[in-house]
Amino acid sequence: MDGYELMTEHFRKFSYRELVVATGNFKEELGKGGSGVVYRGVLDNKRVVAVKRLTNAMEAEECFQAEMSVIGRINHINLVRTWGFCSEGIHRLMVYAYVENESLDKHLFESIDAKILLRWSQRFAIALGTARGLAYLHHECLEWVVHCDVKPENILLTQDFEVKIADFGLAKLSKRDCSALQISHMRGTVGYMAPEWALNLPINAKVDVFSYGIVLLEIVMGTRISSQTTAEGERLGLAQIVEALQQVVACGDVTRIVDAKLHGQFNHVQAMEMVKISLSCIGERNKRPTMDGIIRALMTCAYED
Repeated sequence: MDGYELMTEHFRKFSYRELVVATGNFKEELGKGGSGVVYRGVLDNKRVVAVKRLTNAMEAEECFQAEMSVIGRINHINLVRTWGFCSEGIHRLMVYAYVENESLDKHLFESIDAKILLRWSQRFAIALGTARGLAYLHHECLEWVVHCDVKPENILLTQDFEVKIADFGLAKLSKRDCSALQISHMRGTVGYMAPEWALNLPINAKVDVFSYGIVLLEIVMGTRISSQTTAEGERLGLAQIVEALQQVVACGDVTRIVDAKLHGQFNHVQAMEMVKISLSCIGERNKRPTMDGIIRALMTCAYED
């Protein structure tokens, strides 16, 4: 309860006018997602914030209600802090703590001329921090929270490259004694969605585990898994990627799949463990590990030199 009180102490409702002024009429765009656009803002007290303006009235209301239902239940170092909200007329906005180093995708996939290249130690720490944030949602909240949209764009990085998981607009709450969520339509982002979404199978926390597995591979490889191609330029399906990774594990050498921009400067034991974890995450859903299990697996090699 102490953590909850600490988190909500400064949580408040903003007027739409306040946020128009804070963002300079929504001038500086930080990012764009399925549920809305995020802008940089400065409040009257000089606090820098990220303001998410939800778009598409019907979806905006659903995303807004999803975020509002979750934020009062979460308080973890690896989850982005929410300062407040605006619900005025047709306007639905959320106000978050500003995170200095933007999102993980900017560092993994964009030109290294534009961004600082993530060192291996930073990548491993990001993988672990993301796992801890998701484990908190899955295992430690009073109610079971499934994020439903785990991807690099929703993994924010502080000035010290500490993970802050963001965007709970698609998150779903359920009582802990429920085995599956009641969800009326597909949620998430293509390339990170578990097969059960398309197969109309019961949805549970294992959809986040699948998405985490894809993100973990991208942290290792430095490229989008959905953009992997053959030598002839044909796009590889997930089954082909899994087969290739299984061969990598079997031969015991991950060098050829680790981000070439690292020029061989990475921890082989950690990289191999991360690939193994990824394979278990994107496999059959009944065999996928829990986020707690993933943390334990990562910690077995956390102190490798």
